[in-house]
Amino acid sequence: MALESALRKLTEDATPEYRQAPHNIEAEQALLGAILVNNEAFYRVSDFLDPRHFFEPIHQKIYEVTSGLIRAGKIATPVTLKTFLPADADIAGLTPAQYLARLAAEATTVINAVDYGRTIYDLATRRDLIRIGEDLVNVAYDAPVDFAPQDQIEDAERRLYELAETGRYESGFLRFSDALKDAVDLASKAYQRDGHLSGLATGLIDLDHLMGGLQHSDLVIIAGRPGMGKTALATNVAYNVAAEYRGKPRPDGSIETVSGGIVGFFSLEMSAEQLATRILSEQTEIPSSRIRRGDITEPDFAKLAAAAQVMQSIPLYIDETGGISIAQLAARARRLKRQRGLDLMVVDYIQLLSGSSRRAMEGRVQEVTEITTGLKALAKELNVPILALSQLSRQVESRDDKRPQLSDLRESGSIEQDADVVMFVYREEYYLRNKEPREGTEEWFKWDADLKTHERRAEIIIGKQRHGPTGTVKLSFEAQYTRFGNLADTDRLPARYE
Repeated sequence: MALESALRKLTEDATPEYRQAPHNIEAEQALLGAILVNNEAFYRVSDFLDPRHFFEPIHQKIYEVTSGLIRAGKIATPVTLKTFLPADADIAGLTPAQYLARLAAEATTVINAVDYGRTIYDLATRRDLIRIGEDLVNVAYDAPVDFAPQDQIEDAERRLYELAETGRYESGFLRFSDALKDAVDLASKAYQRDGHLSGLATGLIDLDHLMGGLQHSDLVIIAGRPGMGKTALATNVAYNVAAEYRGKPRPDGSIETVSGGIVGFFSLEMSAEQLATRILSEQTEIPSSRIRRGDITEPDFAKLAAAAQVMQSIPLYIDETGGISIAQLAARARRLKRQRGLDLMVVDYIQLLSGSSRRAMEGRVQEVTEITTGLKALAKELNVPILALSQLSRQVESRDDKRPQLSDLRESGSIEQDADVVMFVYREEYYLRNKEPREGTEEWFKWDADLKTHERRAEIIIGKQRHGPTGTVKLSFEAQYTRFGNLADTDRLPARYE
């Protein structure tokens, strides 16, 4: 008997105990009851709670119908709701009408609505975590031959990021009415914002006017030959956006950006120290060459110290790792957005990124195609503009007019195809200085006149723009400070009094 008892105990211990997914039916009932009694309770949870967060299917249906009625400006009560539920349904022995009446009768106060909503949301998040964990374990046990562990890690990071972003990037169809609401909200925010921009302001007035700012989920390519100032333009824009950052807390505790933005800068070519030196030079008007050599005066050092103190609080994050793959870049960008937030991402530059080993074996063109396609997909996933720099082919130099064209984009037509905006940086001054004739000749005087016309001037040529017109924007450029700026315009000058 003792052996039989021990065997039975061993068998019971070996049998895995079934665990039900975390949920709280009472919290769901209390919240729905509070909403039915006072529809104002819905607005306290609607920012973060969706029907899918409810565990019980009938509660999902009730919340979905309730939110539809309230958003349509109608009253949601047991009487108005019951017509949208199947009359012959059995809910714990009650009809839908009886169940709705019971929810309203046992409702708690509106004050507790947020607490109940947060409980429901947290339990739904835990259920999603369990699903991700189960998939992670199952795939690790039975991984396909071509599914490397690193790929599984990146996939898990992506799913965890999506979960952290409250399911914003769920796959599937989106109702046109929802898309329409987002479009109207975008226009409303643009109307209320200074400058009436729908996107992030770059700080360059004429460029913002032509583009409407940097739009969310856009891939923006900045291309140019070496020496034109691609990195300088990207650095200027990144700093301008970060310097204008202002945020306000949302009801769920997260921070909403209301001005400027948090910037992630992937500097694959320059070190973080070199990038910081450029920004210091731009802000203090002390040439970066003098800063690097230490050729500065005491007043210069005071300016540098003051600027550094101001810039310490600016949300500009730099990743200086060279030679990373597009998959690694995407994983790091997701991590930055999850941990710190992200409103603008800069990649300097595309040709220094690598694709997967399989694409690399197929040739550089296919590899660049994978990189640009990945950047565009990442911009949509993170819902932020990505500013990516690109080199141009040498065929520009063989033309008389050296202004770049779309056909000059190097290595792959996919850059032009995947980009929402392609802008070229062009400075006539750069080419003029390299072909100075013999001083004192007639050609030299003509050259000197041309140089003075184009000195400290730059052109940003918009070669492609999905959401607006193409054209050319003229900016000032101070090479010693690597700084682009707005040109003076008679419309912007103060009034003159004779």
